[in-house]
Amino acid sequence: MDVADIRFLFAYDRWATEKVLALALTVPIEEWEESNRIDRRGLGGIMVHALGAHERWRSGWQGLALPARREAGPVPSPAELAELWRVEWAALDAYLDGLTDEDARGKFDDITLWYTFAHLVNHGTQHRSEAAVLLTIMGRSPGDLDLIDFPPVTGS
Repeated sequence: MDVADIRFLFAYDRWATEKVLALALTVPIEEWEESNRIDRRGLGGIMVHALGAHERWRSGWQGLALPARREAGPVPSPAELAELWRVEWAALDAYLDGLTDEDARGKFDDITLWYTFAHLVNHGTQHRSEAAVLLTIMGRSPGDLDLIDFPPVTGS
């Protein structure tokens, strides 16, 4: 896998997450903060977990100290979480700007680095799917989130 492929996967990941976050802004705060819907988490908790994992993996790739687990704190509002995601995406973009194809084929913690990129995108897919189920139950389906529906693939 080369850096262009990695950028594509993370662009898809961002596009799909943005669709979920846009609908989260329409959810009443009590439903957003509710827990114990899926694996002890509710909609807000699921999306906070996805962000926390993203931050921790990126920090690890960069050799930075791992940030505190966001999941341990209060659930930020949907607007606050969307802003935290924007900060994370900017940090990821800055990291990817310096990545080479050779780097991507190197090792991170004895695992081929690009495998960990694919893992993180897949992790996001799992949790966006959980969030999409909850949003759909609330009458706010995000629509199709599949990779094949990502605009660069479909041309739309």
